[in-house]
Amino acid sequence: MAELLEISKLSNFSPSFRYLNSPTALARIPIFISVPNSRAQNAKSRKFIKPRRSATSCNQAAVENEVLSVNGIRVSRNRRVFFLDVNPLCYKGSTPNLLSFAHWISLFFSQVSLDDPVIAVIDGEKGNEYRRKLLPSYKANRRKMLHRFPSVEKSPVTSVERSHKLVIDVLNKCNVPVVKIEGHEADDVVATLVHQILPKGYRAVIASPDKDFKQLISEDVQMVIPLPELNRWSFYTLKHYIAQNTCDPQSDLSLRCILGDEIDGVPGIQHFAPGFGRKTALKLLKKHGSLENLLSAASVRSVGKQYAQEALTKYADFLRKNYEVLSLKRDVDIQIEEQWLSKRDERNDSVILSSFVDFLSKPRDLKWQNKSHLNGLKTVT
Repeated sequence: MAELLEISKLSNFSPSFRYLNSPTALARIPIFISVPNSRAQNAKSRKFIKPRRSATSCNQAAVENEVLSVNGIRVSRNRRVFFLDVNPLCYKGSTPNLLSFAHWISLFFSQVSLDDPVIAVIDGEKGNEYRRKLLPSYKANRRKMLHRFPSVEKSPVTSVERSHKLVIDVLNKCNVPVVKIEGHEADDVVATLVHQILPKGYRAVIASPDKDFKQLISEDVQMVIPLPELNRWSFYTLKHYIAQNTCDPQSDLSLRCILGDEIDGVPGIQHFAPGFGRKTALKLLKKHGSLENLLSAASVRSVGKQYAQEALTKYADFLRKNYEVLSLKRDVDIQIEEQWLSKRDERNDSVILSSFVDFLSKPRDLKWQNKSHLNGLKTVT
C-alpha cells in the first residue's frame, strides 16, 4: 500500500456544522433502490425512495483535458462516477458499526468524491445464493451480519433491514442514489453499472476494500480503498496493480481461481497439488493469458512440469467452477439513470452527517432529527 496515492489524513472524525443562510427549495427525485429479477414485473415492482435535493452546486470546476462526442453529446473523459460499496463500510473490523459508516462516508464526501456523482450499492437479499449453489463453502467462513446493530438501538426489533433503512436515508439526504437488487450481490451490480457508463465517456472509481473489484481495473476504472490503519481513503490504479502483482488485471481473476480465496471460502488447486503455487500459476498465465486458454492447452499437450500438467487436466472442472464463482457478473437487470450522473449537491453533507452521528450517540429511544430547521429536512423516524 506504500505506493498508493495518499489523500490528506483527518486525524479525528468531528464533522463541523454548516448551515445555509436561507431555506432551500427541495426537488424530489425518485431513486430506484429495488429491482425484481423478472423484467416483466419491473414496472409494477420497483420501489422508490425520494431523496431531498437542493439546486445543483457548481463550486467545483470540471477538468476537461479530453472531450469525447458520445451520441452527439460532448462528454469529458476525465469526468468520474463513484460507485460506493456500502456494506463493508458498516463494519469496524468484523463487528457491525454504523458509526464506522458515518466516519468513512464523511471522509469520502469531504476528501474524495466532493461533488462528483456517487451511486451507492447495497447487497440484495439472498445475494450469495447463486454462488453458494455452485460452491457451498462460498463465504461460509465469514461472520454473518448480526441481527442487531448495538450502536443504533437496543430494541428487539433492530435488524439488518432497520440499519439499511438508516443508511439509505442518510445517503439519499446527501443526494446519493442507493441501488439494492434482490438476489444479487453489490459486486455484480457495480460491475454491471461500470460496464454501462464506460461507453458514455465516463471514468469509474469503485469505493470499496473488496479485492474482487480488482478484476475490473483498467485505464478507465480505478478503486479507492479505506485504510483504517492510516484513517484515510487511498486510490488504487492500474499502475499500482501491475507493480504489486507483476501481471495485469485481466490475469487477476484467473490467478485467484487457481490459488483460491480463503476469505471467501474458495479452495485453491494447492489443496490437491501442493507444489502448485503462485510462482507456477503466474508463469503459466503469463504464457497462456487466461485460465481457459491454459486449460484448453493442457487438454491437448503438456504445458509444464508433470505435477502441474496432471493438476490442470484432473481438476479442470474444479477450476472452471472457481471461475464462475469468483467472476463478477455484468448482466444484472438494471439500467443506469442519466440523473444519477449529475453533479452531486454536497452543501448539506456536514449537517446531515453530524445529525446522524449525534443520533447514534444519544439514548436509543430518541428519534433522529436534524440539528437545524434551516436545511429544510424533516424529522426521520
